[in-house]
Amino acid sequence: MNYNTSSESCDPLPMQSTITLNISEKDVYSEDTYNPFDHRKVLHPTSTLGSFFHLLKSSLGSGLLAMPAAFKHTGLIPGCIGTALVGVIATHCVHILVSTSREICGHCRVSSLSYTDTCEKVFKHGPHTLRKYSQTVRHFADYAMAGVCLGGTSVYVIFIASSLKDICDHFNPNYTFSVKEYCGFLLIPLIALTQIRHLKFLVPFSLLANICLLLTFVITCIYTFSDLNDISTVKLASSPTQWPLFLSTAIFAMEGINVVMPVENEMRKPQHFLGCPGVLNVTMVLVAVLYAVVGVFGYLKYGDDVKGSITINLPQDEILALTAKVMVATAVYFTYCLQMYAPMDIIWTRIKDSMRQKFHNTGQIVLRTLSVALTVILAVAVPDLELLIGLVGAIFFSTLGLFIPIVVETVHKWDRGLGKFKYILWKNTLLLLFYLLVLVSGCYSAIKEIVIKYT
Repeated sequence: MNYNTSSESCDPLPMQSTITLNISEKDVYSEDTYNPFDHRKVLHPTSTLGSFFHLLKSSLGSGLLAMPAAFKHTGLIPGCIGTALVGVIATHCVHILVSTSREICGHCRVSSLSYTDTCEKVFKHGPHTLRKYSQTVRHFADYAMAGVCLGGTSVYVIFIASSLKDICDHFNPNYTFSVKEYCGFLLIPLIALTQIRHLKFLVPFSLLANICLLLTFVITCIYTFSDLNDISTVKLASSPTQWPLFLSTAIFAMEGINVVMPVENEMRKPQHFLGCPGVLNVTMVLVAVLYAVVGVFGYLKYGDDVKGSITINLPQDEILALTAKVMVATAVYFTYCLQMYAPMDIIWTRIKDSMRQKFHNTGQIVLRTLSVALTVILAVAVPDLELLIGLVGAIFFSTLGLFIPIVVETVHKWDRGLGKFKYILWKNTLLLLFYLLVLVSGCYSAIKEIVIKYT
């Protein structure tokens, strides 16, 4: 991936004389005079369809099958409303992040910027009082990205391990392993897959994962839609004190913002990413509909007995159900690699200059191996799928997907205009309050449940 941030600078031009030409910095670096798309040189560009599959896969991981458990915390009516709300907010935050990144690219005259580069440049060329914090903001974004990577992929490890345990326990009931042991068995296969370093080469895996997830979805629907319980057996609305776990789970499920900038930066036609219909809007509408369907009917079928993944509720002694468990484990396995791509690229960009060129390949292997090992260790430490999803969603996914884009857009627009009646400021203030609600209430609810369960 080539972000061109080292060779192209967006520092102001030096003054050649004291004569003023009445040309402002904004005029010199007008976004209208520099189109970043015309200057992007990507070694392995991704097609629009391939980008759609990548973005869809990043939002359709294990979270899709966790939605029935999320509906358990709200009931049917608040669950449907909440799914739509989270979908709209998540889409909007991705939109403002990408739009801001494109505008700052035009201002700085660079072809593309990563997630963390965007955060840094916005503060570096924002209000004067905030410019000194540009490096701090970059580090914060990096840490948030690392948290999403480690927390999210640790959930994936537990998800795969739980599915494998169900499958193997059926075929060999006399000798079983724990979920923690299956997490350990996954270490080598995950390390091998994560060595793929170009997003273009992940397109076949992303397509395969989407097919497996689609077939799993179909099989799950076959079981879910048969012999549905009466609506009177489930709650239309639960106590609001249980809603925070729904919000954090839904945000975990829908947020794929750590993959957004690499996908957009490596598109052959990046102008197809935003707009209507656009890759982003089409993907998120499909995602929201799928989440609502799985959540509603999964909760109707299994009620309060629904597990962290609805596939765990499927029968263990039927071939069709076992097939679904194999395919969903395969889908999440390939999703793991896609979710690890962006953080690995960011970390490698920051450390590669500290070692000699001939050691770059070895350095990449070591970095990716250690990162995978850390996610497996975290999965072994907290092997509870539902609660870990809620905790990771509340802390890391909400920070990366809600808080940072909100702050970045506000800072970027501060001197450039906040719109009529400063609507951008009011809108982002409401979004910030929503983020704080998810963060505080989601963490409290998840930690409380963890303490209760393990004590």
